[in-house]
Amino acid sequence: MSRIKLLLDVVEDMRSLADSIQAVAEALAGSEPEPEAAPAAEPAPPKPTITLETLRARLGEISRAGYTAAVHDLIQKHGATHLSKVDPEDYDTLLKEAEALVHAT
Repeated sequence: MSRIKLLLDVVEDMRSLADSIQAVAEALAGSEPEPEAAPAAEPAPPKPTITLETLRARLGEISRAGYTAAVHDLIQKHGATHLSKVDPEDYDTLLKEAEALVHAT
C-alpha cells in the first residue's frame, strides 16, 4: 500500500471515530440531565503557621527590649514552663500577645 492510501484510511477512521463520539454526545445530551450537585465550598486557605524558631527569635527580641517577665508570664499563661512546651497551635496567639506588649507602650 502506498503512503497516501494509508493516510486516507487513517482519515476515514478518524471521521468514523468523530461520528461515534458525536453520537455518544447527542445520546448523553438527550438523556435527562442529572441534578447538579451544590458547588463544594472552597476550603479556607491554610492559616500561616509560625515555626518554633521564628517564635523564639521574635520573643527573644521582645524580651531583650525589656519585656522578659511579661514574655515569661505569657508562656505560663499558655500552660507551659518553657517555650518549647507551648502547643504549636498557640504560637500565633502567643506571638500576637507578645507583640501587643511592645505596641501597648
